[in-house]
Amino acid sequence: MNPKLVLAVGLGGMIGAISRYSIALFIAEETVFPYATLITNLIGCFLLSYLLNHYVIKDVLPPQLFTALTTGVIGSFTTFSTFAVETITTWQTSILLAIIYMTSNILGGLALCYVGFRIAPSKRRATS
Repeated sequence: MNPKLVLAVGLGGMIGAISRYSIALFIAEETVFPYATLITNLIGCFLLSYLLNHYVIKDVLPPQLFTALTTGVIGSFTTFSTFAVETITTWQTSILLAIIYMTSNILGGLALCYVGFRIAPSKRRATS
């Protein structure tokens, strides 16, 4: 285990968690629908896909910094456990809203991953 890498991922995790919490405070949900988590997860899906497929960023950033950014920052920024809990909580109030929430997270996340993948400069597309 590389202690510097563990520290870098931990610091990145702190940044991601604070960012996620800040979005939740900014949105200040007073509705049944968990907008903050949805927005956070969609942003994270796009960013992670973009970064993982952007060959310039991957080549320029040191591996430890890249791992801190992807696993640390984005990994702690997005949250599957909150998504799951909020789905169950929303289900108790409105089954329709829970289904919309689940669908928005899953299909929206996949769509934004695809967009991130497509717009990131890729060696396989750059050499074509």
